[in-house]
Amino acid sequence: MTKTFIPKQQIGVGGFKIGEAERRYLGEVIDSSRLSYGPMTERFEAEFARLHDCRYAVFCNSGTSALHIALAALKERGGWADGDEVIVPAVTFVASSNIVLHNGMKPVFVDVERDTYNLDPTKIEAAITPRTRAILPVHLFGQPASMEGIWEVARKHNLVVFEDSAETMFARYKEQSVGTLGDIGCFSTYVAHILVTGVGGFATTNDPELAILLKSGMNHGRDSIYLNIDDDKGKTGEQLFKVVERRFKFVRLGHSFRCTELEAAIGLGQLEQAEMFLARRRTLAKRYTGGLSSLAERIQLPRPREDRTHSYMMYPMVLREESKWDLVRYLEERNIETREMMPLVSQPVYRALFGDIEDQYPVAKWINESGFYVGCHPYLADEEVDYIISQIHEYFRKR
Repeated sequence: MTKTFIPKQQIGVGGFKIGEAERRYLGEVIDSSRLSYGPMTERFEAEFARLHDCRYAVFCNSGTSALHIALAALKERGGWADGDEVIVPAVTFVASSNIVLHNGMKPVFVDVERDTYNLDPTKIEAAITPRTRAILPVHLFGQPASMEGIWEVARKHNLVVFEDSAETMFARYKEQSVGTLGDIGCFSTYVAHILVTGVGGFATTNDPELAILLKSGMNHGRDSIYLNIDDDKGKTGEQLFKVVERRFKFVRLGHSFRCTELEAAIGLGQLEQAEMFLARRRTLAKRYTGGLSSLAERIQLPRPREDRTHSYMMYPMVLREESKWDLVRYLEERNIETREMMPLVSQPVYRALFGDIEDQYPVAKWINESGFYVGCHPYLADEEVDYIISQIHEYFRKR
């Protein structure tokens, strides 16, 4: 008789285990006595940029910070005014929209596709006004947004595109890497993300001017002549004095959004295992889909489109005709952690700011009411995934 698996602790939506590679790089940092931006961060940035086909990657203290300085840089370069508008999907983590407000601009919400849960290109044009300046597609749950339609609208209306790719690394849309699908791409390395550094995030770009603005923005708005404590090393005479004279000059409003060499060390160790992590995520997603396929009439499972790859930061599912809450409660009571699928327009703070607008976004409303996700991270065991699948089946059998 096969022994029934019963979890001794909660099966979480994310995980992290420090390995030999992370310990090795951390040891290098400790031995160097260097914590501020230095060679470890430079290596992490260079490797992350290379893996995403970008010239520049700027490592800062969160994906939210990356988004904030990205929009600030675009706003400065474009000469945009306070109150100008940015198109934001109606389903995304609250940070995607918060950074628009924090930059003095206005988020304008657009509903999402029913199958990918990402921004619906066919609904963008109706939301554009004379004050629209940018579109922020969000690549949710590990799958890139439908960028061709987004690009078409952006070109037609002369709009900037920048990406929130916090949940989607190493994925491609029509052979093009996320992080290169707009002027700037933003990623997160927070706990439970695809790469984990504890805290952290990236802004990527192929534009040297934007790279400088990004680095300045996360360093208090400092003059670009001195963005690194090594920028005066090896200089003499007038060249040195030029740096000394300007290294404490601040040319724009900025922030202290920097990370340390310790986070970069962990990140480099994680990068060495990235292919293994992704393969495991995709294997687990296939296991979920195979195990739940008989419930496809009741639950919408992930359906990756053929023109893009999926990194499966988590495994989302949406009940087709009913609320999720009874099932969520059932799973939580059985030690299975669940999370909502990034409700935005229904958040209390957004109701206070914009009113009760959820009915204007029927797909988002359906996802908010009926969608949730479970873990799909590489530290999950097969038996844990099988247990989750069995408990979902058990719930419907009892119904």
